[in-house]
Amino acid sequence: MLDNFPLFAGLIAATLHVITGPDHLAAVTPIAVDAEAKSWRVGFVWGLGNLMGMLLIGLLFVGFKEQLPIELISAKSELLVGVVLIFLGIFSIYKVLKRRKATLTEGRKQNVISATSIGFLHGLAGVAHFIILLPVLGFETQTESLQYILGFAIGTVGIMTLYTVALGWIKKIKPKSITYMKSLQTVAGVFALVIGVYWVIISA
Repeated sequence: MLDNFPLFAGLIAATLHVITGPDHLAAVTPIAVDAEAKSWRVGFVWGLGNLMGMLLIGLLFVGFKEQLPIELISAKSELLVGVVLIFLGIFSIYKVLKRRKATLTEGRKQNVISATSIGFLHGLAGVAHFIILLPVLGFETQTESLQYILGFAIGTVGIMTLYTVALGWIKKIKPKSITYMKSLQTVAGVFALVIGVYWVIISA
């Protein structure tokens, strides 16, 4: 059990990282609700994008911390995350108001690029993300460090994928009900909008 401690520690850190960040869930919810049947793909690519962003900011912090204004970049990234969430929320609500009935249940296209990009942006936002990866420096062997990173990667992608799977199940409760689908999209939009405004306020 102790041999796998770094792996489990990475999983736990990733789980806490995802579920304690309401901005994470707010960002992916409108996209997943508006996606086609396979909503899990949205969560999966968001997780990958988020992981890549975190690893990049970590590498920049280690290699160029004296040359680059990492904290300034991080702060501006957090502000940009808020702006993006506001845009997602408004756009989601707008689509509910403007969309014809026939297009509420047909013709939805998953915007995988958007989910990946927003996940990547979230990964760049916040030096705190680098702190989450600091335990890597404390392990005695390279193998243990790699286990922690692997656990963190699996947790980040896995938890967000499970969240969007759950959203997919919720959508299937009444997939042919226009009112139900409109309600889901409206709630998702408002969720993203509120969290976005909050994020802008605390980041300004």
